[in-house]
Amino acid sequence: MDTLVSTTSAAPAPVALRKLYFLRFAFAAVWAALLFAAGGTLGPAAVTLLLVYPLFDVAAAIVDIRSARADGGGAPALHVNVAISSLAVVGLAVAATSGVPAVLRVWGVWAITSGIVQLVAGATRRKLGGQWAMIISGAISTLAGASFFAQAGGDDASLTTLAGYAFLGGVFFLVSALRLNRARNGV
Repeated sequence: MDTLVSTTSAAPAPVALRKLYFLRFAFAAVWAALLFAAGGTLGPAAVTLLLVYPLFDVAAAIVDIRSARADGGGAPALHVNVAISSLAVVGLAVAATSGVPAVLRVWGVWAITSGIVQLVAGATRRKLGGQWAMIISGAISTLAGASFFAQAGGDDASLTTLAGYAFLGGVFFLVSALRLNRARNGV
């Protein structure tokens, strides 16, 4: 449930955000299915998927930054997100050499920090409409991150919980996209 929103004074048009949110949902759904199919272990497919997820988040944030610039605004939360997700890629690559518990710890820290950024950014953009789901998603991401960190210390450490987390985050992006569409149409 990573960040894909910014805290711009002249926020990107809801149309651009809606497209990003739909894309984010589709990516999360496919990614979650693939990770679940890869099982709960750290095989080559799972490691690749673990690295692709934060890389996609970086790419989506860069698209959002460009959109915000085109509308004359800045995007400080997105710049923070790019840094956090870039560090997550490096951290996950290193953690993958140590096992599932290390991966869950890194993913947990990433979920907590990006969740806080998403919560703040969604609150900042709430006037656009459709942001309540992003606010809730940010809060859930923060709590889920703490859960991943705690799970890493137990006997039930598995990557499959990340698939559920990613899919749920995608659902929140879908809800936001639909709400932005309704806000745009005056509903």
